[in-house]
Amino acid sequence: MRPEQLRLALVVGLLLSAGMLLAYPVQPKMNTQVIFDDEALMRIRAESNQEENYQLVLRIKHDEGGLLTNNLTRVQDLLQLESEFLDGSNPETSWDSCLSENSTDCGFSTLSIDRVITPFSAWSDAFDSKNRSLQNATRWADVLQPEIEEGWCASSANNAEKSAFEATLLMLPEGANFGVACPAFPGASANMAPASNEILWLVYVGAGGEGGDWNELNVWADKVSENTDYEISAAGVNMMYGKAKALAEAELLLVIIPSVLLLGLLLTIGLRDWQTAAATICGVSLVIGAELGLLSLFGFEFSVLDGIALPIIMGVAVDGAYWYSRSSRNRDEVRSMLFVAMVTTVGAVSLALFSPIRAQRSLGLVMAIGIILDWVMTRYLLEDFYLRRRNVRILETDIQTQNKTPTTWAWPIALLLLASITIMAPPGVSVLNVEQFLPEDDPALAEMEELQSKYVLASSTVTWVVVDVEGDSEDDYRMLQDLQQQLGYHPSVISLETGMLSTPMVVGLTSENATTVDEAASQRNETIFLDGSLAQRLQIDGKTSGVAIAVFIDGQNSEAAIQFVEDVEALFENNGITGAIGGDLATGAKAAKTFEETRITQILSAGVVIFMVAFAVLRNPTQAARIAIGSVAIGAAVDGMATMFGGRGVNTALAVLLGMGFAADYLSHSSANHRPTRLDMSARWWAAISSVSVFFLLALTTFPPAKNTGQLLSISILFSAVLATCLAMIHTGEYRGTGEE
Repeated sequence: MRPEQLRLALVVGLLLSAGMLLAYPVQPKMNTQVIFDDEALMRIRAESNQEENYQLVLRIKHDEGGLLTNNLTRVQDLLQLESEFLDGSNPETSWDSCLSENSTDCGFSTLSIDRVITPFSAWSDAFDSKNRSLQNATRWADVLQPEIEEGWCASSANNAEKSAFEATLLMLPEGANFGVACPAFPGASANMAPASNEILWLVYVGAGGEGGDWNELNVWADKVSENTDYEISAAGVNMMYGKAKALAEAELLLVIIPSVLLLGLLLTIGLRDWQTAAATICGVSLVIGAELGLLSLFGFEFSVLDGIALPIIMGVAVDGAYWYSRSSRNRDEVRSMLFVAMVTTVGAVSLALFSPIRAQRSLGLVMAIGIILDWVMTRYLLEDFYLRRRNVRILETDIQTQNKTPTTWAWPIALLLLASITIMAPPGVSVLNVEQFLPEDDPALAEMEELQSKYVLASSTVTWVVVDVEGDSEDDYRMLQDLQQQLGYHPSVISLETGMLSTPMVVGLTSENATTVDEAASQRNETIFLDGSLAQRLQIDGKTSGVAIAVFIDGQNSEAAIQFVEDVEALFENNGITGAIGGDLATGAKAAKTFEETRITQILSAGVVIFMVAFAVLRNPTQAARIAIGSVAIGAAVDGMATMFGGRGVNTALAVLLGMGFAADYLSHSSANHRPTRLDMSARWWAAISSVSVFFLLALTTFPPAKNTGQLLSISILFSAVLATCLAMIHTGEYRGTGEE
């Protein structure tokens, strides 16, 4: 195939790939599913016979403040609001009829309401069980008399009353007067309604098993707050992920256009040729569109974090323009340099594909593909154009050697300075959790902290313990009961305190009359937590394969989460039990611990990969060793610098690998025995400045992963350019001309 035909085929292919975005638009997600690979949750999703749903939280107060729960009118108002929320009878308060499968005018396309749990509906059910109607009462005495002496926390309470007590305990804030819910509590009385100025609702939503846009619930809350006398706000971990998604999308969209304009401006100034700058910008835009289109076509599930790769791909693309257009190297030298730079950078970034964190693998894949397509665009589409635009006369007259004698001390001194940064950096890794996806001053974090201080429900997080069992085995059922009891003894598990009893929040399968798992699953009684999302029997082809036990632990103690996982794993091993342990905090904490233990190994492994790839291409062990050693020094220094920019964590690991890739890129330019010239220095530093400009814009965002990545990549580019300059200064090779060939 002739070069012209190849270029035409590549352009057509890239355009067709980009055109796939029209049919398969990118729909990025932001939830735990696109961040973690949680073995326990993956099993639950694959083997549960019930559709997965997600727990969201609403916080409700009255506009005028004051007590909410012992004001009968307000209680009845909120009971009516709950009904309208579900049945769509009032357009000012309903979920826009989203529960209707035939709805064609639904304002919320990704979420459907499966179930709502509120303290007032639980109270209504408890009073109904005593033939008293909360909805029809005109005063509290209508339902509180005759007196329920021991309240709903009594040992003789029925299931509806137990659920009402649980709802009161979990969805009213700490310090509330429990009244009839539990007269045994200090200050409470059986002839009083519970007294609190706010409550929580639990909303279980379906999202097609893929996670939805949690911000939709916030839209509903704002609408109802405006149309009623009540202040409603969405809260909880999932809502924070929704807010992080909205923040990331808005900021990354704002960064893209300024990045294109700034990159175009710097290319025009650095190259002194607007046509070359325009061709480069058009080329990288086509690359990004083609990559997104292809990945969407093949069903790739994008996370919002993948958007961070787009400015990075833009920054990487400028190398070829500068080295072909402004350096003193000939065509073959530039080809070789850019190929080595590409394969070493991709080699370093590709280590992310083996990460236990799904978000790292996803972002690493997007970056690797983008870097390869950047090289293809430069090598096969733009190379001849760049060389035609090269002003040979200026090159021949302006070439001046920077140093006629080598400066051998600069390279080791630079390595020592980078090593000193690594040594002085403090140890420690931050746990990967939702707080790392929101700015430190975000009101949602303050609200979450307040909720956690007030509510047991908000301060806890679910850890899943999946146990392999046979549904008809009596031995397995006894083992399951023993395991559930032992889990409740663990100090990390939160307990419901009634003043008289302490009940561990371990939700499993239990039935007094059952002897097997299958019997227990069919006979269990539902309480506030025993719904489709907890205590599930897992099945494969209709046959019981396991049980998922929900264990509530302290959501603010990552060390306790790690200890719980390790202790349960030891319990499994000692008792011959097989299964899996997971959950957001447990998985995030364990990933952070693994990263802390392996981060140095990962940097060294990346160095080995870079050496092997460079040696395979260059066949020169000295050059390959210089590239690898410099890359390791940059990676370790950037890892150390991460402690100054938001803290070292799992989300900075890819920035470290990419920084090593950039180091390999720049060092490949200067590792050959080619005497440094002013034009080479100009090409190197203009490329660095152009890339840093894009990363600097990324660093100006408030979305923490984007901000931290932008900061670290800016530092890594500057470190790489300085180190590459020092390496170039040790060479004494002869200049070999500037010809186009």
